[in-house]
Amino acid sequence: MNFISGRQVGAHFLQPRCLNMKSISLYLMAAVYMVAGINHFLHPQTYLSIMPAFLPVPLFLVYLSGVLEIGLGSLLLPKTTRAYAAWGIIILLIFIFPANIQMAINYWQTHNPYKWLAIARLPLQLFLIWWAYTFTKK
Repeated sequence: MNFISGRQVGAHFLQPRCLNMKSISLYLMAAVYMVAGINHFLHPQTYLSIMPAFLPVPLFLVYLSGVLEIGLGSLLLPKTTRAYAAWGIIILLIFIFPANIQMAINYWQTHNPYKWLAIARLPLQLFLIWWAYTFTKK
């Protein structure tokens, strides 16, 4: 027990003010999506190369997904928009999954030495969806 001036003080008063794991996870997720979104504008060719052929206006879709990643990453930070942003990220991850499949196919067909990374990226989407889901509660 801790006493100051004869009164018990809760442990939260004595702990240093630092980020907890949930906050670190939140800031990391926001940064990952914002950086990835910016990357869509810096290197659109990378994303165009994995765009499935059946999708129309591929360059527009690359830029749109970049804008969405930047916007949703930013909206994760305020508590008032966090849950909406997390649900938006989950939906976005589902919609961009065909591009991840296309990347694995491309790497497999061209015998790219990093094809194992493209294949490993597919189940990674489940982790990313779970990670976003952890922020859906208001």
